[in-house]
Amino acid sequence: MRAVAAALAVFLSPGAFAAPDEEILGKSQGYPVCTLSQYAAAAYNQQCIVGTLSRFDEIVPFHKVAKGASTYPLRRAASEPEFRYKGFVAQGTVEDFLAKTRATGLLVMQGDTILVERYQYERKPEHRFTSMSMAKTVVAMLIGISLEEGLIKSIDDKAEQYVPELRGHPYGETSLRHLLTMSSGVKFVEVYNGQDDVSRLGRATLLQQGPGGAASVALFRERERPAGERFHYSSAETYVLGLALRAAVGKPLADYLSEKVWQPMGAEADATWLVDKSGQELSFVGINATLRDWGRLGLLLANDGALGGKQIIPAEWVRSATNPDADRLKFGVAGRRHGYGYQTWLLPGDRRAFALLGFRGQAVMVDPTTKTVVVHTGAHWGAGDPARSDQFQLFYAVVRQIENRQ
Repeated sequence: MRAVAAALAVFLSPGAFAAPDEEILGKSQGYPVCTLSQYAAAAYNQQCIVGTLSRFDEIVPFHKVAKGASTYPLRRAASEPEFRYKGFVAQGTVEDFLAKTRATGLLVMQGDTILVERYQYERKPEHRFTSMSMAKTVVAMLIGISLEEGLIKSIDDKAEQYVPELRGHPYGETSLRHLLTMSSGVKFVEVYNGQDDVSRLGRATLLQQGPGGAASVALFRERERPAGERFHYSSAETYVLGLALRAAVGKPLADYLSEKVWQPMGAEADATWLVDKSGQELSFVGINATLRDWGRLGLLLANDGALGGKQIIPAEWVRSATNPDADRLKFGVAGRRHGYGYQTWLLPGDRRAFALLGFRGQAVMVDPTTKTVVVHTGAHWGAGDPARSDQFQLFYAVVRQIENRQ
């Protein structure tokens, strides 16, 4: 009987269930890190995704985001709560979620306490999981810090005041505010089909096929509508913000992130930020960090920019960034299922909740009221993977169950 019990304990323990599509994603090849050209074809060659998304800085140049001398401690719950949810792909427990969605990592925190921490596809706590577009929110937070320091004078300044190479270009003539809220009015197609504008931007920057810098957005010159009229998601707008921020602070964005956020918040590991051929950080993507450090960043935002007794990001800025700046950004107007702040997705409901979201299932979801942070890293099929819906449903269920216990 003891042998049977032991076997059952192993079977039922976290990580005992097989993750979905292991062979498709490259298990028999050891989840390989592919070349840039192979990754670019990942829609057809899925075995590249897991390895590359957790080791991106092995194939693309980067700047280090150095951690500090001390680490903000995270506690661990004495026992893991049984969270239950009902999603599109699966329903039931965390185990059911992991068994049906391509999650490489899952972290659930309430305050500084880890309630759930899981990894799949042979990923480990030391892996640096890439942000994809979660980096956009980080750029917005750094802009808030630079404003407080007087390095950027106003978000109503035009981008060309900081990036002279964009004088006379529609992006240069757009205010930082309208770039922060994805409202430039410049035509940019982002549908992830390999032929769209974001693919062109990615080839010029991430794939190192262009000179980098302002030249990477030079081709996007058609203004479809006046700035500030409509929300339209565009990674190019974040790239322009990154150019302006880099010029304003006078140092690489990775150094500024390390100095102003990564070290003060007590990150446990160095992160990296991918760069283009010019050495400019890919501000719309490319931050690589451990699951727990993504959790610390979420907790920092849940606390309106404060952690460990330090105000790291101005509280007023965090609140502004996580609320709609105009009617066009409200839930139901910006999109059917979301609103938009400053490079941050706003979630539905009668109180503030928000998310950092990235392609292929990357997410940091934050409920400031309960101080709940849920971090997802993933290897989703693409932008339309239904597992994204399950991520949100799990987050909402966790928040409700935490709130009910309080």
